[in-house]
Amino acid sequence: MRRIKNYTQRFPLASSILFVLILVSFASSQSAPARQTNAESAGTNRAIANGLTVSSGKFLLNGHPYQIISGEMHYARIPRAYWRDRLRKAKAMGLNTISTYVFWNMHEPKPGVYDFSGNLDVAGFIRIAQQEGLHVILRPGPYACAEWELGGYPAWLLADPKMVLRSNDPRFMVPASRWMMRLGKELAPLQMGRGGPIIAVQLENEYGSFGSDKVYLEHMHQLLFQAGFTNALIYTADGPEELADGTLPGVLAVANFGPGDARDAFTKLEKFEPGKPLMSGEYWVGWFDHWGAKHVVVDQKKVVEEYAWMLQRGYSVNLYMFHGGTSFGFMNGANIDAKTYEPDVTSYDYDAPLDESGRPTKLYYALRNVIAQHEQAQENEGGKTAQTLPAVPDSPATISIPQFSLTESASLWKMLPTPISAAHPESMEMLGQSYGYILYRTMIAKPVRGELVFEHMQDYAQIYLNGVLAGTLDRRLHQNSLSLDVPKGNTQLDILVENTGRVNFTRAIRTERKGIFGSVKLAGNSLVGWQIYSLPMDDVNNIHFGRSHFFDFQFHSEHISKAAVADGPMFYRGKFFVQSPGDTFLDMRTMKKGVVWVNGHPLGRFWNIGPQETLYVPGPWLKSGENTVVVFDLMAQPDSQLRGLVAPILDGSARKN
Repeated sequence: MRRIKNYTQRFPLASSILFVLILVSFASSQSAPARQTNAESAGTNRAIANGLTVSSGKFLLNGHPYQIISGEMHYARIPRAYWRDRLRKAKAMGLNTISTYVFWNMHEPKPGVYDFSGNLDVAGFIRIAQQEGLHVILRPGPYACAEWELGGYPAWLLADPKMVLRSNDPRFMVPASRWMMRLGKELAPLQMGRGGPIIAVQLENEYGSFGSDKVYLEHMHQLLFQAGFTNALIYTADGPEELADGTLPGVLAVANFGPGDARDAFTKLEKFEPGKPLMSGEYWVGWFDHWGAKHVVVDQKKVVEEYAWMLQRGYSVNLYMFHGGTSFGFMNGANIDAKTYEPDVTSYDYDAPLDESGRPTKLYYALRNVIAQHEQAQENEGGKTAQTLPAVPDSPATISIPQFSLTESASLWKMLPTPISAAHPESMEMLGQSYGYILYRTMIAKPVRGELVFEHMQDYAQIYLNGVLAGTLDRRLHQNSLSLDVPKGNTQLDILVENTGRVNFTRAIRTERKGIFGSVKLAGNSLVGWQIYSLPMDDVNNIHFGRSHFFDFQFHSEHISKAAVADGPMFYRGKFFVQSPGDTFLDMRTMKKGVVWVNGHPLGRFWNIGPQETLYVPGPWLKSGENTVVVFDLMAQPDSQLRGLVAPILDGSARKN
């Protein structure tokens, strides 16, 4: 989705010769269907025996007029145990279609290693949608955006410094093609023409907001066919101003926009594609939040009025989002706006019809009423028989959890893995790490006073001298230097860096490497000879906790004092009891900055700069009886206590560090 309005970039077309060579090379190594031209693909769409087609300016489903009344939700942002509940609520609101992205980085965490299990069983999600009487719009990317880490691209792509993401660069196209072929095995059989619910597949995603390389776009078009997506309608989605750059001849175009823009957007879309069915690929019913900024809300009255207007005009609409859910773990994305880095919060509530925990809001019932009235109006006009909407499924009550203490702790300094030696700092990606934290350590032999300057530091760093915090640097605030006064003697310099989320939009995705890379200078002199510790924090089960005995640790370094450890980055563990599990919201207002796990499930990030002050805990992730919380906080918080609230706090005020 367009995250910076009226943002347009144009790039020169890639060489057509290169494109042909890439296609020939790829086709010779794959057993995929033969290449199709634009004309052939348009013919394929028209010839689908059972599915969505275009005829005389209308959508037809199995030969009958069809208005797409869709809502967006993402399987990876919803606990699997709740998939059916959310889909039933979509049906009960009156939706006939569900739209979802596919997030490549979740399914291929390492090159050639695939995961479609558990919460990543996207085929299972789509089958449940079909069982609940819903059609599906698939948005396979491989680029997604979606306020998701690196727009859904795997971070390991960035390990090749010469790779150009989202381009015809063979270094990118080889893994992207391999991924699309693998995804096709999972999902191509679920197209309506083969008995499944998938009626449409999006080509790329809002490419017109990124570039204008039609050769690249056509290459991605052919990848869809090679992956087996030949039994669904192919379409592109762009902002109304970017239609010329993001579309292909013979491929249906739809437009994305927010409240107040519908009339202008559809006027531009109709002028661009006269005689074609008109659709909003994303109608933004809400918005998302950045750390340190205000909680965003949208004028819902305007949303309801405009939505009614679109349905009455016969336009097809996909609500973005119908249900936002949560960017669990380290999966939040970030924006770059006027060169200012803006990481997203964990919650993806989005002010949507279903809130973060899947409960209907006032907007849900208002839009449900609009859809019901629209159905009745069509029946009165003789268009079709109005369907009675199903009853809205009940939502179990949220629960509170009494205050409990984090009684155990473990110093990060004690938990360090075996380091890698390097002359100069290297990024996470160069070390095979994608998410979490990374520690850089070097020794300074002489006293020195001056500026510690980083060529590249992304995104948030805490700098220590012999284990004592000397200062912090925050990419959001354009900080890349810190004044240091290094004492005499052999001094240990530690720089702990957090990846707070890769940019998911604009060309910045191509350079979103994390950690430190490039030179590090102190008082004008380059620092060399580093020990680098990768801290992905993908398994908290092996942490050895003590009962807050800060001074009993065996330290990794003789330069870190016991007192410094007590004030340093810490893991905490606490236990609470639940009689009957239910959704709750963990109150993080006693903590500073870090991440949380409950019973091993990563909930996401917290940060005392707001606006989000609670973390959603899904009921299915809790147990009757004892439950365990693990918290990592960059700043020691001894004797901290947490509790579970019955409602979230998404609009809290920033607190002092």
